[in-house]
Amino acid sequence: MSDDPLASASPGYALGRLLHALDTATAHADPAVRARATERAAKWRSVLEGMASGHLRVGSRTPVADTPAWVTLEVVHGGFATGRYLAEGPLEPHEEALLADLPAEVPGATPRARLNQWFLGDAGQRALVEAIRGGRLTITIPEEGALPAIAWLLEAGAEVDALELVATLRPLFERLRFYPRLEATPRPQGALVRVATIEEVTAGLRATCEKPQVVAMNEALSVWAPLYDRLLALWLETVEGEPPRFVRGADGEPLRDPKGQPVIGGGWPCQRWPAGWDDRRAAWLDAYWETWLAASEEGRPALKNDRRGLGRLRDALGRVPEECRALDRRAIARIRQVLAGAFTRHGLPDSPERAALRREQAAIAARPSNAAIARAFAARLDAYPAKGGLGALDPIALPIRAAEHPGIPEGTAIPPSMIDKATRALEAPIAELVERGVIASAEVLAIVLPQISAEIAAAGIDDPGLRGLYSQIYAAFRRRRSLLLLNLEHQVRFDELPWIAALASLRRSDQSDATRARQTLEEVTLLALGAFPQTILPNPLVREMGALAGRAGVDLPLTEEVAADIFMGTFTSKWADAARSAAGLLAGTLYARYYDLPASDHPALHEGREAARQGKTRVRWGKATAEGFAALCTARAREAGSAGGSHTARNGAILEQSQILTTHNLAVLLAGLDLVDRTRPLAPAMARDALRFAVRRQTQVAPGFRAQLQAVKNAAYAWRQGIFFLSLCDAAAQREALAELEREVARVRDRAWAGRFEPALAGLRLILGGGRFDDAGIGPGPARRFLGWSVGKHWLFA
Repeated sequence: MSDDPLASASPGYALGRLLHALDTATAHADPAVRARATERAAKWRSVLEGMASGHLRVGSRTPVADTPAWVTLEVVHGGFATGRYLAEGPLEPHEEALLADLPAEVPGATPRARLNQWFLGDAGQRALVEAIRGGRLTITIPEEGALPAIAWLLEAGAEVDALELVATLRPLFERLRFYPRLEATPRPQGALVRVATIEEVTAGLRATCEKPQVVAMNEALSVWAPLYDRLLALWLETVEGEPPRFVRGADGEPLRDPKGQPVIGGGWPCQRWPAGWDDRRAAWLDAYWETWLAASEEGRPALKNDRRGLGRLRDALGRVPEECRALDRRAIARIRQVLAGAFTRHGLPDSPERAALRREQAAIAARPSNAAIARAFAARLDAYPAKGGLGALDPIALPIRAAEHPGIPEGTAIPPSMIDKATRALEAPIAELVERGVIASAEVLAIVLPQISAEIAAAGIDDPGLRGLYSQIYAAFRRRRSLLLLNLEHQVRFDELPWIAALASLRRSDQSDATRARQTLEEVTLLALGAFPQTILPNPLVREMGALAGRAGVDLPLTEEVAADIFMGTFTSKWADAARSAAGLLAGTLYARYYDLPASDHPALHEGREAARQGKTRVRWGKATAEGFAALCTARAREAGSAGGSHTARNGAILEQSQILTTHNLAVLLAGLDLVDRTRPLAPAMARDALRFAVRRQTQVAPGFRAQLQAVKNAAYAWRQGIFFLSLCDAAAQREALAELEREVARVRDRAWAGRFEPALAGLRLILGGGRFDDAGIGPGPARRFLGWSVGKHWLFA
């Protein structure tokens, strides 16, 4: 027996996988499945060849000979390395484009060596540093972050660390891609989070039920269709002459008699009774009722009476054979019409045409149900920690193998809808989950936000560009597939990457939780506003952001949305602080002019927490309140009307004014976290998205007055957010946003609504043109300020 612990990594498993892949590649009916199987077979062949030659030592943390542990390897099922480096292989399109522009004098024995060498030169280093600072690079494999790390080290004056790193990487310069894909626009950064655990995803998958319509269809195709064919054959035996069929005209359409009935050619049924017909009739009826009873007892959908087909022919069989022979001419004509229709559409019972149809239907009925696939998919996910998540989707998205679930055919694909469910457990940067639609709202963002503090990989780095680089390398590293390891060896660790070790000198190991909390809060703020500019920050997210602000030592008077039906008529002192922050940030801007904001020195805005600490504010229910701020909101709410309306509507109008004055956290976050300049480049797109939503939300609403009221309120919130972001834009961008908004309204099919909405458009035009609303929110002509709440009937419903 060998004393090498790696000898237990037998090639038998790899050989079995190779044979399985080859069988699928040659026998499967689906060309796409065959192509994927061919690719898998090539990988398994590489495994076996490497093991046979000694080039691969499966079970080692360095399974490829003469290869450092940090190199990202291609790993197939079971943790077997193929010997291929993921950063190797054919040039990617972005590499080919860059290679075509390289100066001829750039050295290198291979195209990739020349590209690596160029990025080490002055021009390449400048490009990398600029991309890092601008967040304009994408890293999919950890090696792609190596040369950016060198560029940053040189920029930071750490020449010795940079040169040592170059010496480490140079032996692989000819093969590996040590540079990222440079992007034209900034790439969102983020830590790794997940929306759901594996346990939660599998529970949802196992709860999948088949649609009743699909169950009924499969029952009809697999059970009742064969019985119907036997019944057609039984009645065909009684036809004298040719089988009845519909007569078609020259245009291929059935001919009709003067009464509009289709003309039937061929013989008539019930004209002859072959020997043994009565026995065959009895056998068919026995099979029919046995099938019907079994379906009923098992809860399967028993076939409904079909008066046009099977049911009519079945009833004509009668209770006793003699009844068949006693049918009148009219009953026989109905049987003949059913037979003609069946034979014309799909051929005779034993015809190739009908046989082909039944084979196709049988194949459809034999397909595994969605519920069965979901159970098999859930079983595959059971291999992952129940309370954990997924590092990547590719391993779980492969077609089902017969060995995994014998009841499902080999190569059955996992439906995209189920992959989407599993994506909820994907651990990825929060920006990636937003892009994939997994985090589809600010509410979901609030759920995952607590994970971010623990997941951020770039804690301890002050520079935002370097933090982004570091985070991307970490995310790419997490996507590495694990190796099969023996002898208690451990997987490669993140800090074993030479470029990560080299960057350690630029990280502050003693960085406080406050700094990490602030970094997280900045990231989440930009992501929430950029991804969901049309919605106000929901209370759960506001609370999480408030907790982060507290840990960061940042004084942010964040305000929650208050329900109109429980509003107590006043506000705590932080509302005044928030309004003063907004007034200071937005003085003279579009937002201030549109909503007629008070100046930051207005007395009502100085009833904040400092005044409360000095005992200058009223205390109600043990809390310092901003009574002047509440009075200001109440006075401004008169614009929403004063006649009629409910108590809730009056409260809603006051609360809307509080949100207008405070911008519902937008100004507080951007000013308090010094994010205004970082937001300005994104503001035009955010404004357009919010204003577009304000239109679409009102034109895609379910019927019902309550739903329409909610739509107007949400649209007004989005409108307000759009006005805020538009205030961060220059005049040209503001005009373009207005023009795009006008085009959006012009595309609305409901022209009556478009006419009613014209005052809102006119109001925005007015303010952009330097005009003003009066105290009632009305301008010259049709112009009006767009608010969501109204005491009495809203002017949009007039």
